[in-house]
Amino acid sequence: MRTGSEPTTARSALRMRLWLSLWGFAWAVFGTAAFALAGRTGWAVACGVLWLVVTADLTMVLRHLRQGPHYQPGRDIPPYRPPEHPHP
Repeated sequence: MRTGSEPTTARSALRMRLWLSLWGFAWAVFGTAAFALAGRTGWAVACGVLWLVVTADLTMVLRHLRQGPHYQPGRDIPPYRPPEHPHP
């Protein structure tokens, strides 16, 4: 159901983001190690920066998952009700 208020009532697919973050984490660690061993310092640094970004995202996703159904509602929780008075 589209109400036009999706940006304020949107929910994130946190479990999907968790698995994508884990996939990115594994590749960033592998890329950092592989490029460092191959002597490609620039690429190793780029993968290391990506590793930090993925770790920060993974931390945030895990935090939101642990906060419970407010951030990750289950199938038994209905969608948010549209606001009574839309914001201009």
